[in-house]
Amino acid sequence: RQAEEQACDWLTRQGLVLVERNSRFRGGEIDLVMRDKTSLVFVEMRYRSHITFGGAIESLTENKQARIKHAASCYLLRSYGAAHWPSCRFDVILIQAGKLSWIPGAF
Repeated sequence: RQAEEQACDWLTRQGLVLVERNSRFRGGEIDLVMRDKTSLVFVEMRYRSHITFGGAIESLTENKQARIKHAASCYLLRSYGAAHWPSCRFDVILIQAGKLSWIPGAF
């Protein structure tokens, strides 16, 4: 939770606006939904205190990405209906060994 708060604060300082946190849907969850000037941004937060069992980026498997995409579709249907979806992208925030990295348009 603390890492997610750190990521949200950092993205806000970069100019993004928080829309919603922890949007849960059957089969997936979106950590942060944010908006920048042109897009709705679905943010996945990955935190690792140690890289002993692999880094934060390695934990973002294809299966995990598919669940996030599914949750994003559910969010869009709930929020916008079947038509006129805004431009969207998927960003990833990695926090490992105390360092934050932002990957816009990660997948």
